[in-house]
Amino acid sequence: MGDYLPLLASLVALLIGLIVGKAWERYKLRDGRWHDRRRLRATPHYMLGLTFFVQGQVDQAIEELTHVTASDADALEIEMILGNLLREKGQVARAITIHQTLLQRPSLGRIEHAHVLLCLGLDFRHAGFIDRAIEAFTEVRRLDPGNRYALLHLQKLYEEQHQWEDALRVREAIVALSPEANGDDSEALGFLHNEIGKAQREGGDAKLSHQSFVRAIEADTRTAPAYLNLGDLRETQGDIKGAVDAWEQLARSLPDRAGIAFERLERGYRALGLPQRFAEYCERTIEQNPLDWRTRLALARHRGAQGQHDAAFELLLQALTHNPHGLAIHQEVWTTLMALHLRPELVQQYVALTRNSVFYLDPHVCMKCHYRSTELLWLCPHCHEWNTFVEERIAPLVGSE
Repeated sequence: MGDYLPLLASLVALLIGLIVGKAWERYKLRDGRWHDRRRLRATPHYMLGLTFFVQGQVDQAIEELTHVTASDADALEIEMILGNLLREKGQVARAITIHQTLLQRPSLGRIEHAHVLLCLGLDFRHAGFIDRAIEAFTEVRRLDPGNRYALLHLQKLYEEQHQWEDALRVREAIVALSPEANGDDSEALGFLHNEIGKAQREGGDAKLSHQSFVRAIEADTRTAPAYLNLGDLRETQGDIKGAVDAWEQLARSLPDRAGIAFERLERGYRALGLPQRFAEYCERTIEQNPLDWRTRLALARHRGAQGQHDAAFELLLQALTHNPHGLAIHQEVWTTLMALHLRPELVQQYVALTRNSVFYLDPHVCMKCHYRSTELLWLCPHCHEWNTFVEERIAPLVGSE
């Protein structure tokens, strides 16, 4: 019998541990009293509130969760959620009142305090109280230094105010939380260094500006505007070869963005006394990517400027087969046809090729929030994410007459 006593004692200890754990999971000590955490879940209002929220019926969710908080003043988590829902519905004043009231509770733990402050900061940001939002997120950082959400919102606030160096400092703090390689982090660092470089250039400090553009590219080779700005800076300083090197580096690193450097490259090659290099560059690019319509358009313009309108027209027709809806191509076609004195066989060929096309002006769409723009933006004005815009393509109509 004595041999079984240690085993029996271990089983009893395990059973007691399970009971204590379940009790701790269910009950919470607050202000000297034990509160049943499961009691809220037993109310129909709690379950209905969650159901309505999942179904996207926010007004009904708010109504049901308000009943929950009215029946139990200690429902901290529910009140936080209720405040957030009110903010999303535009009732920011009520959300601020709820979250500020929660902050007055003397029994809040440090992390709970940080979570409520984070919600309050979002309220202030939504209401346009920028300074108070920054103050709230900064306090969250003090209470909970590892709170990535507070840091991200703080960065976005600084970006909205064009306080690029403060935004960079915050992003570097985010990177320090998780030093392992992160594409989003490096991309944000690259674009922030680029914005700092632009501000320094506008302030007349070319040396610091040059360093910032180089840092932007070193942080992330996808920082397309940094190549453009670096080349532009070198061009103004008379370093044409260095400018062309920067623009060529953009084309090599980001072939899908090469089109934004075409005008600069053509100008740079001409300034170097090597105008033929632009045509050679375009032909090489087309050979590497036969579907590239932008390079054909750029080369057609180049050929047209040299009086080679037949060659330009052929390039434009090739571009149209890959992107029949691009208004920029059609505009160049019309210009070229006028230069060719509207030769009937060429006009007929153009009309046959584009009969079913719908023209558009190079639309771009944000991959994060689907915000649409007629120009390529680096920072989305809606979701405030970097480098999320791609060209939206419309498939050709098939079978229409």
